[in-house]
Amino acid sequence: MFLPPPVTNDAVERLYKSSQAAQGFVMNLTSAWAWRPDVFESFAALRSQLTASSGLSKRDQAVLVCATASQLQDSYCSLAWGKTLADEAGAALAAAVLKNGDNTALTARDRALAAWARKVVANPNGTTASDVATLRSAGLDDGTIFEATAFVAFRLAFSTVNDALGVNPDQQLVATAPSEIRSAVTYGRQPQAAPVESAPT
Repeated sequence: MFLPPPVTNDAVERLYKSSQAAQGFVMNLTSAWAWRPDVFESFAALRSQLTASSGLSKRDQAVLVCATASQLQDSYCSLAWGKTLADEAGAALAAAVLKNGDNTALTARDRALAAWARKVVANPNGTTASDVATLRSAGLDDGTIFEATAFVAFRLAFSTVNDALGVNPDQQLVATAPSEIRSAVTYGRQPQAAPVESAPT
């Protein structure tokens, strides 16, 4: 990471402990967001508010993040959410989404969500009413289409902070991701060679 970890205080320590509890290790990205733990916590709360009562399933969310992250060439979220999508729908399907490829297991809903996410990332001014009609044809109502769009925008903001500040994917993510996911993620920042030793746990 291009910034050093911030001086530890109660808020920073709380963030490190939260990462350790959730993941089993302190994620590299935590050191970046530890510069403003309040912003990280508010961002996470807003994202949770969006998804808590959303029409988007866990699989939908994982498809959206994988398509968003791969379009952005973000290796960190691609590895993390590629594993999540693999758990939900299989490693081959997850790899296909990450590579913008084809797979017979992809549903019309998967394809529509992935295509929408890529268009929102690449050129939000280039989307059309026809794109929205495709989402409706895949079974999404208008409220869920809004939720999918906001979710992609939130994920894009999160990934942009991590990527711009030079945060490398955790070695733990690489170690636990299926081989299909590791093979698909050929872009972005390279994983850190070893786990962070200096971060508080």
